[in-house]
Amino acid sequence: MFKNNQHIQNFSKYSFLLRELIKRDISGKYKDSTLGMLWSFLNPLLSMIVLTMVFSLIFSGSIENFPVYLLSGKLLFDLYSNATTGAMNSIKDNSEIINKIYVPKYMFTVGIICSEFVNFLISLVVLIAVMIITGAPFYFSLIYSPIPIFFLLILTAGIGLILATATTFFTDIKYLYGVLIMLLSFMTPLFYPIEIIPQQYMIVFTLNPLYAAVSSFRDIVLGGTFPATGPLFYLIITSIISLIIGIFIFNKYQDQFVLNL
Repeated sequence: MFKNNQHIQNFSKYSFLLRELIKRDISGKYKDSTLGMLWSFLNPLLSMIVLTMVFSLIFSGSIENFPVYLLSGKLLFDLYSNATTGAMNSIKDNSEIINKIYVPKYMFTVGIICSEFVNFLISLVVLIAVMIITGAPFYFSLIYSPIPIFFLLILTAGIGLILATATTFFTDIKYLYGVLIMLLSFMTPLFYPIEIIPQQYMIVFTLNPLYAAVSSFRDIVLGGTFPATGPLFYLIITSIISLIIGIFIFNKYQDQFVLNL
């Protein structure tokens, strides 16, 4: 109990640092761009337009309102992808600060994840705009939308802490993770209906927590219902387990980070 209180007090003490890191990461993401933060709107919008042009004709008969279907999955996937990729490099990228002064090292990882979450919230404006333009109904079930988003964020934090720790010792992981992200993008039905997957391979997709997050979010946005209990429960369990493992691994090895920076 005392140790937990210490962690809470430590987090409170350095909360100002977390705010500054979030501001730095958000402003730094597009610092060399003329349009700046506008890219938080343009990136998902342009991706949606291109993918809609390519795939809407192929799946037009099986997916109703393809632009909303695509965006409702891609925004969540991009949150996970961008946040975990950024978190993976968070310790290495801040090695100069870590080697000079004491700050809780997890702040750098959490800061990246929080900044990507802010970008995600900004991008949700694009989803709302596309829903209005395409005439998609705004169901009462939208009040449940924070549930899959919250647990996806918990999953992302857990995986981010694991990756930040592992990459500090084994730099090559960032290259392998890039391949894994590409594989996950195909294993999460972002631009195709899950029904086209043969039944014998469905187990591979259902074991993917990102599929659980996306399908739960789509149940809310497109289906107008509370998420199916199976995928949502799986998302909750995997996210909590990931966070526990992430915190444990990070705490165990963080004192050795300075030897590898």
